Amino acid sequence: MIANPQPYITREQYLEGEKNSLVKHEYIQGEVYAMAGASDAHITISLNIASTLRNHLRGKGCRVYMADMKADIEVLDIYYYPDVIVTCDPRDKQFQYFKQYPKLIVEVLSPGTEGFDRGKKFEDYRQLETLEEYVLIAQDRISVECFRKNSEGLWVLYPYISEPEIYLGSLDFRCPMTDLYEDVEFQVIT
Repeated sequence: MIANPQPYITREQYLEGEKNSLVKHEYIQGEVYAMAGASDAHITISLNIASTLRNHLRGKGCRVYMADMKADIEVLDIYYYPDVIVTCDPRDKQFQYFKQYPKLIVEVLSPGTEGFDRGKKFEDYRQLETLEEYVLIAQDRISVECFRKNSEGLWVLYPYISEPEIYLGSLDFRCPMTDLYEDVEFQVIT
C-alpha cells in the first residue's frame, strides 16, 4: 500500500471513485491507499488457487473472486482487496463491488506487504463474522499457512511446508502444492 494524501472521503465516495479508477485503492476509515503492482509469481499463484477453487466449487453455491473484489469490513469502516475471496453466503449476491460475508480469504505474500498481511490486516479480517479461514501463501518459497477458526472461535495455524497438499476445511478442499506453485519460478538471490 502507498499512502495517498487526500482529505477524508466517505465510503460512498470511495466506492464511486473506485468504479472509474485506473489504480486500485484500499480504504481505511476515510483514507485511501494506492495498491502497488504484483509480480509474476504473485499473479500466477493467485490465479492457480482461484482457478482450482473455482473448479472445486462449481455448482455448490459459492463464488470465487480474484484481485478486483473488495472485502468490506463494515464494522471497522475498511475495504481491502484480497488476492482471492470466496463467499458462499446468499446475502453477498446483493453487492456488486464488494463482499461482506466471505468464508475464505487468501493473500499471496509480497515483501512490502507481508508484515501488514500477517498483522493488522489479519486482525481486521477477523472481524468478518463468516470468515472461517485465512490463507497466506509465500511467493518466494513453497510455504502455505492456513489460519482456521475452531469451534471455540480461536484461530489455529495449520502450516503446509513439506506436505504434498493443502487442506481447506471451510470448503472441504484439497490441492496439491505443485498445483498452487505451477509455473512459478523462484528468484535466486545472490
